[in-house]
Amino acid sequence: MAKTEAKILVVDDDIDVLNTARMYLKQQFTLVQIENNPELIPQHFDRESFDVVLLDMNFKKGENDGKDGLNWLNNILNIDPNTIVILITAYGELDLAVKAVKAGATDFISKPWKNEKLFGTIQSALQLRQSKLEVDRLKNTQKTLSDQLDQKFGDFIGESLPIQQVFGLIEKVGPTDANVLILGENGTGKELAARALHKQSERRNEVFINVDLGSISETLFESELFGHVRGAFTDAKEDKPGRFELASGGTLFLDEIGNLSLPLQAKLLTVLQQRKVSRVGSGKEIPIDIRLVCATNMPLYEMVKEGTFRQDLLYRINTVEVRMPSLAERKDDIDLLVKHFMNLYGKRYKKVNMRIDQNTLSKLKRYDWPGNIRELQHAIERAIILCESNKLTPEDFLLHPSRSVSSNEDDILNLSEMEKRLILKALDKNSGNVTRAAKELGIDRLALYRRLQKYGL
Repeated sequence: MAKTEAKILVVDDDIDVLNTARMYLKQQFTLVQIENNPELIPQHFDRESFDVVLLDMNFKKGENDGKDGLNWLNNILNIDPNTIVILITAYGELDLAVKAVKAGATDFISKPWKNEKLFGTIQSALQLRQSKLEVDRLKNTQKTLSDQLDQKFGDFIGESLPIQQVFGLIEKVGPTDANVLILGENGTGKELAARALHKQSERRNEVFINVDLGSISETLFESELFGHVRGAFTDAKEDKPGRFELASGGTLFLDEIGNLSLPLQAKLLTVLQQRKVSRVGSGKEIPIDIRLVCATNMPLYEMVKEGTFRQDLLYRINTVEVRMPSLAERKDDIDLLVKHFMNLYGKRYKKVNMRIDQNTLSKLKRYDWPGNIRELQHAIERAIILCESNKLTPEDFLLHPSRSVSSNEDDILNLSEMEKRLILKALDKNSGNVTRAAKELGIDRLALYRRLQKYGL
């Protein structure tokens, strides 16, 4: 029978107990060490990282108050908090064992023990050890990721006045638990702003859960956000927590909140008011503790007037508003952003010595960037991939035509380009009023917003 991969240390002042334990345990586990002098425990930990320590409660003749055991229990946990300590107690020392468990021991076993009982106790302890190590690993991973992104605002960069005003607002609002609504066009960095708020908050070491409400169908909305229990519907083969539960303790970012229908808005409002969720198929209420950040590129105030967005929900989600400037409003940042994306994609595509000349930068600054930073990012990536030298030139950037609509529409055979130009013409004709433009195009306003998003307008 294969041995279980584990490192065990047995500490007891009784040599017979130690030898008996070693003879049995070395048949079951890959490493077993024994020690009769507790003063040498730190030396053992200097050489090995033990999964489980079996520790006697008393080491002095005539004493049975367990003080020595409790003292060494604390020392072991100070050396390695993830070590699992199982106390060895004499028969009848139940009260002492309970006291030790409260002090941090995982379990206890009375001597003389049965080998099967000892083996089972250690196996259970090893499972707990793995769980603790996994939790520790996840926490360290999250902290590492946070540290990597935490160069003030990470990839959220800029020196222009509009973006510095955003940074200032985030620094003020971030440490609070206020609900924040982020408004702005597609590609302006709304998710980066949400993550920056999270990193500035007291919840920075907890989870950040991002939910794209525009991609969740009405039929799956409750299941995705609130969770479900097994058997709640045909495909519910197991219990599943929703995004609200997963985000509890941290930040929940609801992107594209303007896409929600009125019935779904009502359900969301109820949860935000009560701070409780009920999984689909269950009447049990589960308390939630989240910091809420929402974002949209849609005109929520106009939608409230039209009756397509609930005013009470708008009040609930926008204790503070952050408006993300378009790239056209912060063209002073184009140099910085180009340098950042060139560095990013130069490393990714192994073209680390890429340069860009001033004529090319001038061309990029003259362009309107209707798709904002996302469009600039994709343009840089494409240019680096296709460039055959180590210098980006104006010819490497195939930018979309200007927003002005060409009169020579007979030459346009691409349906998407035609649709895009018709939308631009309708917007120009109606001075940018989305509702009137949608009416003229013969589609509803939400359909027009989806097309605006599709074409980066």
